[in-house]
Amino acid sequence: MTEKKRPMNLEVLVSAVDQEAAELIPEMHIHTDAVLINQCDRYAYDTIAAGQGKVKCFSMPERGVGLSRNTALLHASGDVVLFSDEDIVLAADYEEQIAKAYRELQDADMILFNVQVAPARRTYWNREIRRITYRNYGRYPAYSISAKLTALRRANAHYSLLFGGGAKYSNGEDSLFLRDCLKAGLRIYAHTACIGEEKERESTWFSGYHEKFFRDRGVLYHHLYGKLALPLSLRFLLAHRETMCREISVGKAFHMMRMGVREARGR
Repeated sequence: MTEKKRPMNLEVLVSAVDQEAAELIPEMHIHTDAVLINQCDRYAYDTIAAGQGKVKCFSMPERGVGLSRNTALLHASGDVVLFSDEDIVLAADYEEQIAKAYRELQDADMILFNVQVAPARRTYWNREIRRITYRNYGRYPAYSISAKLTALRRANAHYSLLFGGGAKYSNGEDSLFLRDCLKAGLRIYAHTACIGEEKERESTWFSGYHEKFFRDRGVLYHHLYGKLALPLSLRFLLAHRETMCREISVGKAFHMMRMGVREARGR
């Protein structure tokens, strides 16, 4: 008689700022185990029932999305974890869709799913199941990312504390995280299942294509691409000049990105 395989335990890792956990959990449609990191003005811990799951709620005054995600990982215990944010509403069948994807892709350490967002904010949409490599990892936000927890811990994967909301540099932490997972040898796939949607709200980090935006992007490109940072900076600006260089010229934007690269190099 064969032993019945234990169902996959999914745990959602939520990063939030100044939220009431008892209201946020049902708003996000969470019905599995979860870890909620709420950055607010106090330290506190509580647990809340959510469908068939339990949500571990940690409140902390320290700021930074990387710190928030690392803290959630520290307290995670599920077989598979799904990163999420306070403005994500999960699909009713998100648990089933994620479990099905891992059954289909049995060698996957991580799977990146579709999440519906406003067209102006969309950076990707998976139209086929495919392997994620160094050529196509850079457009995925945290709320698309799921992973086997044992794989992340084996790889010693964690989020940068330098980038993202609440950190010194504005964004790029998700790209760095996926890059580090690739470097550690984790097998990452994109999947066509849509597991939720984003509620429209004002961005917590984006305030326009100003000098700091381009300088921060230069710092990020140094960390992502090393010696290729400058040519890839120029390619980035030329590809997006109609959107990003309406108020600051391509030349000025490249100068700011070059300053960011030099800053990251320490000279």
